[in-house]
Amino acid sequence: MSNSTEPTPFSRVPTDDRPTAIVYCEANFGEIDGKTANGLVRHSERYEILSVIDSKLGGQDAGAVLDGRSNGIPICSDLDDAISIVGKVPDLFIVGVAPTSGLMSLDERAVLLEAMSRGLSIINGLHEFLNDDPEFAAAAAIHSVEITDVRRPRAKTELRMFDGSILNVTCPRIAVLGTDGAIGKRTTATILTRTLVEHGVRAVLVGTGQTSLIQGARFGVPLDAVPAQFVSGELEGEIVDAFETANPDVIIVEGQGALSHPTYLSSTAVLRGSRPQAVILQHAPARRFISDFPAFPMPTPASEINLIETFAETNVIGLTLNHENMTDSELTAAITMYELELDIPVTDAITRPTERLLDMVFAAFPDLEQKPSIAAR
Repeated sequence: MSNSTEPTPFSRVPTDDRPTAIVYCEANFGEIDGKTANGLVRHSERYEILSVIDSKLGGQDAGAVLDGRSNGIPICSDLDDAISIVGKVPDLFIVGVAPTSGLMSLDERAVLLEAMSRGLSIINGLHEFLNDDPEFAAAAAIHSVEITDVRRPRAKTELRMFDGSILNVTCPRIAVLGTDGAIGKRTTATILTRTLVEHGVRAVLVGTGQTSLIQGARFGVPLDAVPAQFVSGELEGEIVDAFETANPDVIIVEGQGALSHPTYLSSTAVLRGSRPQAVILQHAPARRFISDFPAFPMPTPASEINLIETFAETNVIGLTLNHENMTDSELTAAITMYELELDIPVTDAITRPTERLLDMVFAAFPDLEQKPSIAAR
């Protein structure tokens, strides 16, 4: 939870035509394995989030729990509560948990099947594809609802190999990488993209995970669901599509895992597929061990920066911090310490002014600072 009382950097999106949704995150909201729900509560272009289900936090405001700022999204104890509080059956039931295994428990299966029986279609970001499950496929047919398996890659005959077309992308590419999984890379990338746009820079986010795609990223691919030989090519293809379609001034690439991580290897594909000219690194100073892997101590920002800059032809231009389990004064001290140690700008994208993110980008790419304002376009 944030200690800041400043306004949230996530502006609310108009709700006129978006499908309405309940987000299921039992016993995990605000935690590492609740990162999909956390992300949707902070920012959702594609769906209007009406409520979150987590019986441990029932009755509280989701924004207050997550960032210390109310946002009007209630946390409900169960599905009945979530439906009754808004007075209607929403369009969708989104799986907001993201366990390391990517699989769901028997209790979670039962909740999803109940939601389908109530007429809600399912948005599933897990590795377990529900359309392939006979029980879920039958339930979808019986109740006339749909299941969207967000992580399902395209047919292998349609997957792209790396072909070097990334070299034709002439605008800067900035990857937001991290020292661990579930550490805030997507959150920082989202804030950075929107801050640049607000300052007149045509910035486009390319997502690399299920949450950014559920949130509404126009370009992206769930890298951890793509066969290894295609991951660099699939990301390269999405970036080329973004460049040719959106004519951006800069492309922000969401990172996955960490280059040093013992299990999540998608950072290698991000660096190879996007060939970023710059990297912003996300770190959690109070995190002592890699999430879900207590035998592995967290890497230091300095060691991860050395690894990144050795592995790829790029430079780390800034460090952003995840303030989990830190007081505001501890966060301030950490920012000062890392700036002195690393000699790069350091900030927290959520609790500190977003102008610091602009400083990182404009120092590395001064031409972007000269872009005309939105009002002039």
